[in-house]
Amino acid sequence: MKKRDKYLITGGAGFIGSHLADFLVDRGHYVSIIDNLSTGRWANVEAIESKKGVEIYIDTILNEGLLDSLIRECDAVFHLASAVGVKLVMERPVSTVETIVKGTDVVLAMCSRYRKPVLITSSSEVYGKSEKVPFSEEDDCVVGATEKRRWAYACAKALDEFLALAHYYETDLPVRIVRLFNTVGPRQTGRYGMVLPTLIRQALRNEELTIHGDGSQTRCFCDVSDIVSAIYEVMETPECIGQVINLGSTDEISIRDLAFTVIEVLGSKSELQFVPYREVYGNGFDDMQRRVPDLSRAKSLIDFKPRVKLKNTILRTAHYLNENRST
Repeated sequence: MKKRDKYLITGGAGFIGSHLADFLVDRGHYVSIIDNLSTGRWANVEAIESKKGVEIYIDTILNEGLLDSLIRECDAVFHLASAVGVKLVMERPVSTVETIVKGTDVVLAMCSRYRKPVLITSSSEVYGKSEKVPFSEEDDCVVGATEKRRWAYACAKALDEFLALAHYYETDLPVRIVRLFNTVGPRQTGRYGMVLPTLIRQALRNEELTIHGDGSQTRCFCDVSDIVSAIYEVMETPECIGQVINLGSTDEISIRDLAFTVIEVLGSKSELQFVPYREVYGNGFDDMQRRVPDLSRAKSLIDFKPRVKLKNTILRTAHYLNENRST
């Protein structure tokens, strides 16, 4: 019988991490999860707690003794633990930077000690406010002034990437990095400023849909099911070692049109309410007008092509929010 792989997922009770855990368990792998539930939720992993080969630890990845044991015993690490959401970054910049940088440093050090393959999840935020669209992995990153704490997240994730690649270059540690572009779907909440679940929740209640700015800014939304399968393929593909890889959709939509799509799909009676950025985040907030990935590298390495349509994601997310009204 073929040996089952055992994977460690940091941040495994979070939105993406819990879907990845489900994906791996469904394919017969053993899974260990560590999450301090600061942004993750126990409900996300409760259904797999009793399954064979699943271990869940409610703790921080800064617990080096525990992390050492978990990484020593696993075959590979998916590092998803991170601060999430622009709102959280604006409200708690110190903990945001510390969580990202310190956590990744510890994970990489342990992976290096035991020579374990590791996949780091980064973010399209790394591209900053570059106006070169679509964003390619080799493009320059353009971020704002350090006085604008909105850019702390982008810089911290970029530092994660530099550190991971440093381990690869110096010791051949099998590192892979994925930059995620606006992943959406069930289990994502609007708690930290995520736009789609916020709009869906408002539409389900027939409330005004809150649009920051004039709504002309565009994004590309990709269903979490497409993302987790791609993350797994990146981990399983040797050619991805030492690579930074964009993952997302190239279907660009303005936030205003996104709101209208939510209203249409859900049959809502909601109308739009436009709110200036300064009322939400304070003065001096920067945002990017467009954020579109170049997926050439992902296509070449893992034949990546998103399959789930946005309207289906909206329906699935709405069903989840209806079933979990306390989230």
